[in-house]
Amino acid sequence: MQWLLTLAVVVIGILTVRPMGFSGWGLAVTALFVVNSAALLARHLPEHKVPDRPALLWLTLGVVAAAALIGASRSGSGYLFAFFLSGHIGYRLETRPALALAGICSLLCGGVLYFGLGPGHDVSSWTLGLATGIPVLIGIVNRSQRRAVVAAIEAAESAERAARAEARTAVLTERGRIARDVHDVLAHSLAGINMQLELADALIDTGDLEKVREANNKAHGLVRESLKQAQWTVHALREDSLPLLESLAAMLESSGHRDVLTVTGTVREVPPQVTQNLLRIAQEALTNAARHAPGGDLAAELDFAGSSMTLTIRNRPATRAVTAGIGSGMGLIGMRERVALLGGTVTAGPVTEGRDQGGWNVKAVIPG
Repeated sequence: MQWLLTLAVVVIGILTVRPMGFSGWGLAVTALFVVNSAALLARHLPEHKVPDRPALLWLTLGVVAAAALIGASRSGSGYLFAFFLSGHIGYRLETRPALALAGICSLLCGGVLYFGLGPGHDVSSWTLGLATGIPVLIGIVNRSQRRAVVAAIEAAESAERAARAEARTAVLTERGRIARDVHDVLAHSLAGINMQLELADALIDTGDLEKVREANNKAHGLVRESLKQAQWTVHALREDSLPLLESLAAMLESSGHRDVLTVTGTVREVPPQVTQNLLRIAQEALTNAARHAPGGDLAAELDFAGSSMTLTIRNRPATRAVTAGIGSGMGLIGMRERVALLGGTVTAGPVTEGRDQGGWNVKAVIPG
């Protein structure tokens, strides 16, 4: 539409502006017409290719050329160039310089008509020149609307980028959670099974079939426990709710530690996410105890305080030879990550005094 209007102004000027020719006064009018046409066509250049200062210079020269064409031509629609340039001034320049340049356009065009035709002529002619600056207001309105649209588009794009970044963060967080769950299940199950199988392998050479059978039965029990752990992991990934006390007691019992859980404070229902992470922390602590302190006694305490909940698992030194290999080192990292997600703290280290001296203590404090 803008191109059609520009071409229409140029075509109408060619048909109506007089005199036009290639000699004398007609040559001057023709030259001014070409300059005006170029100035009007230049408004279709992309804004980023024409900086503000060159644009101000170009539009100023266009205004002067439009006023000169109005004064030089004896008839025609030369004033249309001034009207359209004035509108583009409001669209292209900031408000203050746009109003100033539009005012200059009105004064120049009105002055040319006034002094060229004389005071005694019909007053509408030079007032028409004064009116050439009025389209600047339309240009200013169009510029404001365009900026509002651009701002809305940029805001929408920014929101979309933020949503994509948030979705990516959520995916990475979920991947980390799944990785921790898979590690906990595999480390707890495979370490115990491996230990029992190594023990059975060592006992075969002694010929003590009873102890071999006992180790084999324990390995089978750990396999069943692995299946149960896999079910817990599936529940956790599906965000199903598990009963904390019952699940923790069952976990301790299945690892060979019966009636070692002590509960203090007022028991209350906790969110599924807290339950899942506390169970995984307990599972990792039990795995470490089985790997590094086989045969040692173990105690677990769950304390429900007013504004927090504390899980403590402490094991005594090993009473049997440690045959398990070196761990992956991801267990303590996984504990810290889980507790950090809940806004809590975890400490893990050797027991240096008391009857459990030489053992290991894991303590997780969760707010809420």
